[in-house]
Amino acid sequence: MITIKIVNNSHHPLPVYQTMGASGMDLCAYLHESVEILPLHRNIIPTGLFVEIPEGYEGQIRPRSGLAIKHGVTVLNSPGTIDSDYRGEIQIILVNLSDIPFIVNDGDRIAQFILMKIEKIIWQIELELGATTRAARGFGHTGLSSNHK
Repeated sequence: MITIKIVNNSHHPLPVYQTMGASGMDLCAYLHESVEILPLHRNIIPTGLFVEIPEGYEGQIRPRSGLAIKHGVTVLNSPGTIDSDYRGEIQIILVNLSDIPFIVNDGDRIAQFILMKIEKIIWQIELELGATTRAARGFGHTGLSSNHK
């Protein structure tokens, strides 16, 4: 467990884990009036939450599977990243991939927040990389069935 500083400017309770095995906490919309997201459109939905992510970590914003399967609504930049030096409000970019308008109401659970440890990279310049069986074969070149060669 790690302690994260949070400011809650909304009237909703703090995000919590819904089960012992949950890796994410649901984030709620903080709206003064409902927002309609038209088919194939996107909107930024505020949460009223501000967090202080410790250095070496990032907050990730991920879609809720229920919204995706039931309504075709998902987080557009998934996963969204909250950097450790960001102090602004957590806002969620929702996109409606369905063919009917979707209404977001105050208090609706719209996304999940997950805390992830981050490793920093130090580049090591080389003239070539180590060999593997896959080599440079790209998209669709792992786990091929006998029907697709």
